[in-house]
This record gives sequence, structure tokens and C-alpha cells, in this order.
Amino acid sequence: MSGETGQTVPQNFRRIVPEGEDRERLVCETCGFINYENPKIVVGSVVHDGDKILLCRRAINPRKGFWTLPAGFLEQHETTMAGAMREAWEEARAKIEIDALLAVYSIPRLSQVQLIYRARLAVPEIVAGPESAEVGLFTYDEVPWKEIAFPSVHWALGQDREVKGRAVFPPFVNPPGELGDLEQPSGL
Repeated sequence: MSGETGQTVPQNFRRIVPEGEDRERLVCETCGFINYENPKIVVGSVVHDGDKILLCRRAINPRKGFWTLPAGFLEQHETTMAGAMREAWEEARAKIEIDALLAVYSIPRLSQVQLIYRARLAVPEIVAGPESAEVGLFTYDEVPWKEIAFPSVHWALGQDREVKGRAVFPPFVNPPGELGDLEQPSGL
């Protein structure tokens, strides 16, 4: 059975607006169980090695061939910091130490919440993991800005630079008016 959203709906489930709710939900016709579909959590980090930042060239879609921060989906039963550390290992074989929460971004088009940390390399060796075509360390001026994969990477790099040298700062959010809908931010 296929629902109105194009997603496959289990046989005993249908999309209805349950009593007390204001939107359609996937509800079991047999027992009334509501299967809430919630946003995905993405965790990642701006990783420093001295004055350089770790970037990974994506070997997978979306945006294959473009540069990004080591980041990905949080796993079940994993803390956000452990997830960011795992993603750095998976994508760049980087062992990192997390310093602070840099930003929390909302990307409603993708139903994502992104938590981006500021971190540093604990061990200087990096090498491309299975989801990366290559990895590199870049000064801020060397970042391949026109080849950055996602708007939130631009935001995180800019906001990271803004708090350089500060030990304490409030986490950033999306820049005013930005929802992460563009593949390339204007003006870059």
C-alpha cells in the first residue's frame, strides 16, 4: 500500500488525523498505535589541527565530489558527542576531542536538526574513510568555497571563525532567513 506522500505504508496502517492531533499521522487500524515520524538528527564537527580545518570530499550522494565537514546521522542509543566522534572516524579516520557545541541548525525541507561541534584532532593522522573520496586540512583562506556541499557547512565554517580563540560562546543557529534550502549560498 502506498500513502499520499509516496512512502510505502504497512498493511494495517493508514494516514489519518488522530483525535487531538492537527496533522496526518500513520495510525494502525487494528490497535490505534500512532507511528510518529520525526526529524533525523545529524551530528558533525568543525575539526581543527592548528590553524587548519578538516574537510572531506564526499564519495557518496548527495553532493558526491563536494567538500563537507565530517558529519552524518546519529545512531540509536548514541550521544550526540559520541556520534560526532564516530562520524569523524568513519569519514576521515580522525580521532578527535570535542571542545564545544558550535551550532544547532534546523533544515525543515529535509526534516533534519544538525548539531555541529567544534573539535580538534587528537592524533595528527587522517585518511579517507569509505564515504570520502579524499580528506584534507585547509586554512580558512584555502577552503574550496565554491565546492562546499551544503549551506550548513558554509554557516558552520563562518561561525567557527567568528568565535576563534573564544572558550565560551552560545551555540549558533541558522543565519537569519536561511533554512538550508539552497545548494549553494548566494554571494560565494
